[in-house]
Amino acid sequence: MNPANVETPPFDNKYLFRHTSQPNPQWTYGQPIDATAEGRKWMKGEEAGWEVIYPAEEERINMYALMISGIIPRPIAFVSTISENGAENIAPFSWFNMVTHNPPLVSISCSVGPVGILREKDTAHNIKTTGGFTVNMISEPWIEAANVCGIDAPEGISEWPISGLTKVDSLHVKPARVKESAFSMECELFQAVEISRPDTGEHTTTLVLGLVKCIHVRNDVLAPGPKRTVDPALLRTVARMGDITYSRIGEGFRLKRPVWVEEEAAIKDAVGDL
Repeated sequence: MNPANVETPPFDNKYLFRHTSQPNPQWTYGQPIDATAEGRKWMKGEEAGWEVIYPAEEERINMYALMISGIIPRPIAFVSTISENGAENIAPFSWFNMVTHNPPLVSISCSVGPVGILREKDTAHNIKTTGGFTVNMISEPWIEAANVCGIDAPEGISEWPISGLTKVDSLHVKPARVKESAFSMECELFQAVEISRPDTGEHTTTLVLGLVKCIHVRNDVLAPGPKRTVDPALLRTVARMGDITYSRIGEGFRLKRPVWVEEEAAIKDAVGDL
């Protein structure tokens, strides 16, 4: 299915994440960006000028389009919930991230439609009323199944059978996790923050903080070695870009975090006294 009706090359299922060298291995402390040809090319773009945008003066839909296209790539939470009446819901959210590892918290933002038009999303309502949910990371082989769960189905219609995905009982919360997900988290509601517009007081978003009670990770996506870490080439997660565009993880590069006691002399040699 090609929503844009545009000829595009086929998806390369054999392509895997790989590490490359860093973009500028010769960079040194205090070096300006125009010291390299690529840096000069990047800064030449500034000649086109700047546009300053004030959110308070813009239509909401315009701010939505601008922000989701500029804040990229965004990880996706595929969230499974259940209502107080037992109705199951599952939906993708790209306003999602890890908050802290101690305690292990994740965040999900659920928007609310304009007053009188749309109610609070089922996901936020279910989490606030029942207290549990699962977050399932989405991988390339089943992205279409996850994407269809964003459909505006009528109230009471479950997305599970539409997606063809498989429910697996959770250990600590009522909502099921997704069997096809190689990395899933069972979460309990830690805090729900209702965000309102400062000018009108209108409730527009519910920020959900979830306490991770249990993580399910498939052995075949773990990197070799004593530490339990996930290999991105094996997990093959997808991310959201602007409009209806998704992205895959293509290449990565490693940059060592500098340590002051090791780098102090080199920094002072390069930039002088600080």
